[in-house]
Amino acid sequence: MKASTLPSIRVLPELRQAAEAVLKPGETLSALIEEALKQSIALRQAQREFIARGLASATTARQSDSYIASDAVLDKLEQRLQHAKTAHKGAR
Repeated sequence: MKASTLPSIRVLPELRQAAEAVLKPGETLSALIEEALKQSIALRQAQREFIARGLASATTARQSDSYIASDAVLDKLEQRLQHAKTAHKGAR
């Protein structure tokens, strides 16, 4: 597959300087921008999938009239958090 280019963008000099200041040794500004674009795309895809799963779950719950109380969900999450904290302390 042949590579293509993205449109050039104008940025404030401060943004360019900040980007150049965080470059790793041997890294180019183009590589940094490409990596940032890949991460942004992955994040947006994950957000889209998360929303789709939530909407599908809501539809299923409405159709089956089967809901879980928010208190039960929060209690379960609190238990998981406490378990993770305990496991983390033990790993030290």
